[in-house]
Amino acid sequence: MTDGRSPWWNGDARQDPWRDPYAPSAVVIPPPINNGPPPEVIPNPDGPRRGFGLILLICLIVALLAGGLGGTLGYVFATRSGVGGGATTLGAAPQPAPGAVQRAPESLAGVAKQVTPSVVTVRVTGAIGSGFVVSADGYVITNDHVVEGAGNGVMSVAFSDGSTASAKLVGRDPESDIAVIKVAKSGLPAIKFGNSDEIAVGDPVLAFGSPLALVNTVTSGIVSALDRTIQAGEPGGTTRYYAAIQTDAAVNQGNSGGPLVDASGRVIGVNSVIRSVGATDTEAGNIGLAFAIPINQARRVAEDIIDTGKARRTVIGAEVNTGTASGTGSGGSGARLRSVNAAGPAAAAGLKAGDVVTKLDGHVLEDGTDLIALVRKYAPGATVAVEYRRGSKAETTSVTLAADAK
Repeated sequence: MTDGRSPWWNGDARQDPWRDPYAPSAVVIPPPINNGPPPEVIPNPDGPRRGFGLILLICLIVALLAGGLGGTLGYVFATRSGVGGGATTLGAAPQPAPGAVQRAPESLAGVAKQVTPSVVTVRVTGAIGSGFVVSADGYVITNDHVVEGAGNGVMSVAFSDGSTASAKLVGRDPESDIAVIKVAKSGLPAIKFGNSDEIAVGDPVLAFGSPLALVNTVTSGIVSALDRTIQAGEPGGTTRYYAAIQTDAAVNQGNSGGPLVDASGRVIGVNSVIRSVGATDTEAGNIGLAFAIPINQARRVAEDIIDTGKARRTVIGAEVNTGTASGTGSGGSGARLRSVNAAGPAAAAGLKAGDVVTKLDGHVLEDGTDLIALVRKYAPGATVAVEYRRGSKAETTSVTLAADAK
């Protein structure tokens, strides 16, 4: 029977667990019950995790991709803007070969290039010194102490290009320390002469020679002082006097006889003496105190040797004490005249034995060495002003220097 309502199986019978077992099954999802916010999901502490290494790998890949992209964009931008591209060469411009570099003639390198062919290395009986060519036909100026070991007068010279030639002694003057040799070769590049009376303290200079057998050496410095009086020589040998050019250019054994030149490459002196703190010759070395014979004096002596075979020595016609005047009881510095030659220049100027010469041509004298060295600097016939003291009275006179009778 039915009362007109739906059959029971069309109503809530589907949820009836006791419904007809032969009816077809169906899955019914009940609607959610809204009783508040969903519960918080708590991760399982024992569950799998993402490794830290994987994160680093991902970051590295991203960085590489970003760098590559940035480089590509930069290259494209540079190429389009004209900065890069195949037509542009980065870096310094190509440099010329070393042999093609030109130095200004007035530069130190330019002066060295000009002078070096005129400089020679002098070899005498196992010893070594320097010299410089003063004429195309082979005359060379050097120091007397460089050639004094040439017993038979024969020696050899070497040029900057490595060539060699024999040489013979023309003449020597031990007291001025100047000698002239003649090279068996012609067409040589002669050095240019300067004027040693025109140089000043502070002028730049170059010294040439073969110090310690190091041939073709060039050193630089300045003129440190002028008319520096030097007394040199070995015990028992010739005493040499110099009114020298002092320089701080490095000069050592083997430089002797080489040229000291000015900034224009003109020779102004002959390197001759050094001061050293070494007790022996083997210990002696450069300490910035070197001395050169003024070229005006050296040239005059060399011309005398070439013309006559010997040099004239300039004298004042008096003998002096080589100690300081104050040490002889004169009461002051200066060169005391021990004796005066009656027929000599000093006597003609009114000087007498016992007078103390305090200045020669404006140069202050400390002792007799100063007077001898300065007199040798001048040519015979030169007239120089002399200031002297006789007793307590100061006097002045002029002396015309002469050549000795030797």
